[in-house]
Amino acid sequence: MTTAMRPGAGRARAAIAAKTLRTDRWWLAPLVTFVGLAAWVTYATVRVFMHDYFFVEQYHYLTPFYSPCLTDLCGPAAMFGTPLPSFFLLPEAALTLPFLLLFRLTCYYYRKAYYRAFWLSPPACAVPDGHEKYSGETRFPLIFQNAHRYAFYAAGIISIINTWDAIIAFRSGDEFGFGLGNVILVVNVVMLWAYTLSCHSCRHIAGGRLKHFSRHPVRYRFWTFVSKLNTRHMQLAWITLGTLALTDFYIMGLEIGWFSDLRFIN
Repeated sequence: MTTAMRPGAGRARAAIAAKTLRTDRWWLAPLVTFVGLAAWVTYATVRVFMHDYFFVEQYHYLTPFYSPCLTDLCGPAAMFGTPLPSFFLLPEAALTLPFLLLFRLTCYYYRKAYYRAFWLSPPACAVPDGHEKYSGETRFPLIFQNAHRYAFYAAGIISIINTWDAIIAFRSGDEFGFGLGNVILVVNVVMLWAYTLSCHSCRHIAGGRLKHFSRHPVRYRFWTFVSKLNTRHMQLAWITLGTLALTDFYIMGLEIGWFSDLRFIN
């Protein structure tokens, strides 16, 4: 085997023509990630700009894609007023969607996922980067990744709003009501909270800068709880994409009339 000497190096390094010596299906994981994220983004984009089938007034079911609903097309779904005008390119939740998008885009797991799947940077371990140069996250637009903590704060507020949506959905007319839609909404909210709290920024805020856990027992317990969630951050990231799509699809199907809500009470 021919060898090439590196300048200043005392040992010879094998001159290997192959880009990688990996013989496993290393390309499968980034491919699955690409297909999954692309499918979800396509579905979410179509639904957000559909401007319809987002609220079931009879059961107060509001899809999280349109929450809070803030344009004059929202009708009874506008629980926070309608400060935004109706416009084809302006989603009903235009004030909150950018923050949710920023929270997901700057998430540490999602960075790894779309860096590998979409930018091939790098596509897998021990596989060369698809780009000749790498400047890290110090230049535009990747410098905005540093805003993750602030996006986390916004995501927390939006999760509170989604929680309120799930609570008032138990009102069927003027009475208490409970159906399959309520189960789907509650499960989605629980998963959203689990994903939000499992965020690395949340873990650091909870106890990352504490020098003496014994002096802060409450924060230590919360940090321990968040740390356990943090080990499942990747799984929760994917689960919440699924629960968001399922919740939206279910509410859309009810509003269109594809099926009826399975009611347990009222």
